[in-house]
Amino acid sequence: MKCILEFEKHSLNLVHIDLKHKFTGLKYFFSCFTFILLFSDCLGQNTDASTLNIISSNLKYKKSIASDSNLKMVELKKYIPNITYDFRYSKENNFTKKRLYSRKLKSTFLRVEPLMALAKIAKELQQMGIGILVWDAYRPYSVTKKFWKLIHDERYVANPKKGSGHNRGIAIDMSLIDLKSGKELDMPTDFDDFSEKAHHGFSNLSTEKIKNREFMKNIMEKYGFIKFETEWWHYYWPGGNSYDVLDIPFPKLK
Repeated sequence: MKCILEFEKHSLNLVHIDLKHKFTGLKYFFSCFTFILLFSDCLGQNTDASTLNIISSNLKYKKSIASDSNLKMVELKKYIPNITYDFRYSKENNFTKKRLYSRKLKSTFLRVEPLMALAKIAKELQQMGIGILVWDAYRPYSVTKKFWKLIHDERYVANPKKGSGHNRGIAIDMSLIDLKSGKELDMPTDFDDFSEKAHHGFSNLSTEKIKNREFMKNIMEKYGFIKFETEWWHYYWPGGNSYDVLDIPFPKLK
């Protein structure tokens, strides 16, 4: 309310001053600049981290999807039977050098809309003899907090104050494989390579690596996904603020 009153007061002041003193172009410019700063500050206060809605119980999750079936978390293989999993966080060959998921993990999830888009992508890729390799999709919020303790760099790790696309069930870490051989296509880096080589704009690579990176980017964007600029393997669905952050164990979602 304070922000709104200040906004209205400042607006009236600008009109009054303009009518009374006939601002010159320079004075008018600086008044408008102050106006924009004030308005931006008011809007920014609505993004306080304390407003982050974290669902950690299965009961609350079920209530959250009761009014909108598109919010449901669905196992990827339900719609993409030939998808391949290599859950790095259920092993120790990841950047943390620790196992963060159960070694018995066999499932992962996305919300309905991004999963339906991914299924269309998989169908088109299959016609070319190419499949999808998944390193990670849904990620419980508690794991994101562990990541942040290790790497305070939002280019590669989500800030828990904001939550991540993975926590919301709308992001995927993936690569492409040849369906006949099962071999991964030649990509710029391995998974979770926190260097400039992983950036979409990095060009000091072989022609084959750039071609494969661009091929995956083009087909993902064709069906509505957005690339994450510093990680060639990470794509997310738009409208992240429409989805709650989840901290529910994999077995409970299944």
